[in-house]
Amino acid sequence: MRKTLFTAIVLLGCGIAINAQSFHFGAKAGANFASITGDDADFDGRTGYHIGLVAELGLSEKFAIQPELIYSAQGADESGLDLNIDYLNLPILAEIKLTEMFSIQAGPQFGFKVNEGDFEDLNEFDLSGAAGVEINISKFFAQARYNFGFTDIAEDAEARNGVFQISVGFWFL
Repeated sequence: MRKTLFTAIVLLGCGIAINAQSFHFGAKAGANFASITGDDADFDGRTGYHIGLVAELGLSEKFAIQPELIYSAQGADESGLDLNIDYLNLPILAEIKLTEMFSIQAGPQFGFKVNEGDFEDLNEFDLSGAAGVEINISKFFAQARYNFGFTDIAEDAEARNGVFQISVGFWFL
């Protein structure tokens, strides 16, 4: 299932790249303010980080697709428990450029668990939605985004990820 999904995403990205009017590639890092929410979740938020690579495929002057590959420290804080759940996230965002400097972004995010702390048997895959804003100044950019979980983090619990992210980055290309 994961291989099929990954292959479909890569093929979609290649098809979009061929038709792109502009292309940018860069890196970003920032702070996460993560929580686990739901009927079966009563935890304090966790402050973490994220770091990764970003591409922007401009399809027109006002519209772009922005795929990213991000390592994200998520989860929650609870005394006596390690609730650090980390993911390798692949958001694929539609970007609408409102001005030359300011844009809004939204789209799905596919997360693959890489660390589950003291938990056992957490779901390997996390599907989220992401929405946010971006400001570009020359080769630098800043983002604010909220990622809201669609899927529960475990089969037997109603508990989903929620992460507010603040990022800064640099376009290499």
